[in-house]
Amino acid sequence: MYSRTRVQTGKGAGAASPEAPEVAALGRSGAMRPRRSLGPIGALLALLLATAVVAGAAADADPTAARVAAAADPKAATSAAGADAKALVAKTGAELERAVEANVEAQDYQEETSPVKAQVVQGEPAALLASGTGDISTTGDCQEELDQWCGAVKPGEGRLARCMTDQLSEEAKDGYSGPKTSERCKKTLSSFRIDRAGNINSDLPLARACKADAEKLCANRPTDFSILGCLRDHKDELAAACQEEVFKRQQEAADDWRADKELAAACKSDAEINCKDVPAVGGKVQECLASKRALLSWDCQEQLFRQEVENADDMRLSVRLFRSCLNDKKKFCAEVQPGNARAKECLEDNREKEGFSKPCRDELEKMMAARAADFRLDPKLRQLCARDIQVVCGYEHDSMGSTVGEDARVIQCLQDYRDEIQSQACAARVQKIMEYASSDIRFDVPLADACYEDRQEFCANVPPGSARVIRCLQDRRSDLSYECKATLFDQEVRMAENIDFQFPMKKSCNADIDRFCKDVQHGHAKTIRCLQDNLADPAMSATCKTEVEKHVQHAAQDYRLNYRLSISCHDTIVDKCADACTSTSIEQPCGGTVLRCLTEKMEDITDAECKKEVFYFVKMEVRDFRNDVILAEACRTDVELHCPNVPAGEGRVHQCLRDNREKLSEACRREETKLQIIESSNTELMPNLARACKAERAVHCEGVRPGKARVFNCLLAAAGYADLSGACREHLARGQLRRVRDWRLDYDLRLACKDDVPKVCAAARANEDKGDGAVLQCLVENEKATSENCARETSRAVRNALSFFAPGAPVIGVCDDDVAKHCASAKPMETRRIGEVRECLVALAVPALPEPPMVASLATEEEKAAAAAAGTTLGGEEGPARRLLRRLLADEDRADVVHEEKPWVPAGSAPAPPTGQLSAECQVLVEMANPPDSYEVYTTAISAAAVSTQIKAIESRLGLQEGTLTPANAGDGMLTLTGWSAALGLLAIMVVAVVGAGLAYRRYKGYDQMSTYTLVNKGAGRS
Repeated sequence: MYSRTRVQTGKGAGAASPEAPEVAALGRSGAMRPRRSLGPIGALLALLLATAVVAGAAADADPTAARVAAAADPKAATSAAGADAKALVAKTGAELERAVEANVEAQDYQEETSPVKAQVVQGEPAALLASGTGDISTTGDCQEELDQWCGAVKPGEGRLARCMTDQLSEEAKDGYSGPKTSERCKKTLSSFRIDRAGNINSDLPLARACKADAEKLCANRPTDFSILGCLRDHKDELAAACQEEVFKRQQEAADDWRADKELAAACKSDAEINCKDVPAVGGKVQECLASKRALLSWDCQEQLFRQEVENADDMRLSVRLFRSCLNDKKKFCAEVQPGNARAKECLEDNREKEGFSKPCRDELEKMMAARAADFRLDPKLRQLCARDIQVVCGYEHDSMGSTVGEDARVIQCLQDYRDEIQSQACAARVQKIMEYASSDIRFDVPLADACYEDRQEFCANVPPGSARVIRCLQDRRSDLSYECKATLFDQEVRMAENIDFQFPMKKSCNADIDRFCKDVQHGHAKTIRCLQDNLADPAMSATCKTEVEKHVQHAAQDYRLNYRLSISCHDTIVDKCADACTSTSIEQPCGGTVLRCLTEKMEDITDAECKKEVFYFVKMEVRDFRNDVILAEACRTDVELHCPNVPAGEGRVHQCLRDNREKLSEACRREETKLQIIESSNTELMPNLARACKAERAVHCEGVRPGKARVFNCLLAAAGYADLSGACREHLARGQLRRVRDWRLDYDLRLACKDDVPKVCAAARANEDKGDGAVLQCLVENEKATSENCARETSRAVRNALSFFAPGAPVIGVCDDDVAKHCASAKPMETRRIGEVRECLVALAVPALPEPPMVASLATEEEKAAAAAAGTTLGGEEGPARRLLRRLLADEDRADVVHEEKPWVPAGSAPAPPTGQLSAECQVLVEMANPPDSYEVYTTAISAAAVSTQIKAIESRLGLQEGTLTPANAGDGMLTLTGWSAALGLLAIMVVAVVGAGLAYRRYKGYDQMSTYTLVNKGAGRS
């Protein structure tokens, strides 16, 4: 243990070190205090030196003779010292060790030392060691400070300088209130560092630790380039001991720019001009120079950037950052080891957390902003992406100069070509950079530069961070400059791919992501889609729902902002919607036109993934009117007038607009109709009906695939015999009425009559957006002029309209008087059974006919008795047997092909004459709704159902999974057999037919009544 001592005489004598009270006693007697416990022999030597010590007792009060001479004539002293240094012989090896150790002993007793010239590394000239030990002197301007804080430190090889450096670091901490280092000592320490930085041989610890590395790596360095600079360049290749010493010198240079030989030489004039009054220490000069980079000489810019790149590896090399973040490092990143920018990254990831200090956050974000401009300031990116930068972004890399970059060209290149990056670690780092850029415009250099003036004008009072400035620019998009709009849109497209790039949404939805999407991949917009899928879940937080809805609305502005759709539909867009976006406006690059094109051509899209994404987009449109940018703009005023208090979402605003259809503006009504036409093909695009009829669909239409209006038609068919809930009944009635008003909302009618309407009903079609049923009325009046398919679908449309009869409805309004006269009931219209009015009209329009044999044979005795008691036939409009058949078909999961049946007309019979009880117009309508050939269709459906039943029975007997022979997703027909299943199924049908025929023949011949015949009986008879 060492104990700093000095002679206790004269002015300024300080207290002895508390670590050696026995030494303090010697000091008080006026004798020299030894720096360590001497023992008997040491004590004797101390007494022999007493005379010399007493003779120099006034040394503390007065300088030595040499120092007096130097003060009197500095130039002479300097010249003498220089001459002496040149005359000295450089020492190496053991000789150097002995000379230094002798001076260490002298310094230990606070004695003057002999000059020593060292030559450890051959690459640089021999150098004179400070104080003959390579350390600050124990008898110089830092004597008091050394006694106070470094008494236990052995002099030599920079150990005292390191002790004083640590003390200055303590003094720089917030809250320090102890004694402080004098300015003269600080200057001495700075001078020592500066002198040592000029030659590695003057820095014994560095020279010894790095001798082998210097000779290996720096033998061919440029002559004007110091070995220390060379070692910094090869830092990752150095031995551990050498690395440690080089890092210490970097710390000193980061604190005092003059301790960096190359930086000091290049920036001396620039610092004097631009940073004259800035303190040299604390990294303040480098900060000043960086803030005035454009005013600096080229050499200064190069060296300043070089130091910034070197220091980026470790936060300890950033003086202000280190001091500002020391407490936060302990609080949030205590377990993180320093080096390789690990501590920096940890602090970056935690800077938004509660309790993180503002000074640290400010310094971090300042550093991150500088790093975003030039990838070389990002050590992790430099290391992880070295190969990918050369392969993917070689041109951008090679075009960069030796000074700091301002345009982030390499970083932008890596983001643009992220899919081409080979290294997973590099791709992960690029993603992290994109996450940072999405959270703060300062970390997105192209956007920050393009929108600099716009930000000053529109968002000057918006604090940076948490994507606030970016959100501000998005909100003022229409006011932005062309360049800012274009760059903003480009960045939005890039950021649409990952929830991690949607800072406000991710921050608001962290808990919801854990709840709903814990195992969902963040990339490829999968987590974003997961959140969209759960929008209707009441467990989703309100803040998250708001952010997700905002994102969906934003993505609806342009298909490229919808990542999944833009990727899946790229080829389809080129093929079908290449001309959809003709606008050159950056405000709304496509304004939703490409999305509109895709939705209108959805039925024609052949790419399954694209069709799936377009369908999902339409689901978002029908859920919230704001997700259809064209409709939202067209209906903005209408929503304010007619639906001001209706909350958006769940299709509520659409429903409100449709309830007020007659009051809507022409543009809004037209846009709503376009959306309804798309909705008409699938109940999944009708959120209100889907919710209201969820239970009914599960019971009656479980096996019916969505699409082509199959589910809606199934529910209509089930409505005639099933007990529907009031909500489901209401939504079905609304939907059916809309079909009557606008023929295009009836999917089957639209497809069947698409060629007939332009020919036969051109005049009515011109006003089809009015929704007055004119086209369907025209088709009714011109039934004989339409194709067979169109006529059949027109008949079905009228039949459904009569089943959901409503007074005053278009087309069927001609029967209002007849219904009031003949079909009046005490029950309100809305409580009557669906189809009840139509049955009444049919009974009045067509006389009763005999029961079809097949129907009669299928009816139970109870049903026959019930029919007889009611005075009806089993072939009536809703006889029990017919309901039985409907149940049969529903049980076969083929309710989507059930056709409404009509009164049976025996084969070969002429249609029965009208009863004359209905008006002529209503009579025609009812006859159209119940054509005489309906029994053929009816029995065909029954036959198909019977075949399906037999196939399922065969499947059961053979142990096959249900659907093997009749797969549920096989298509639109009643029965679809494919591959070997087809052969097996047909064979089974044939076997059933043959066996059935054989049994019938046996019964016909009476074979089934014969006694059992065997060979035994035959033999017995003969005997």
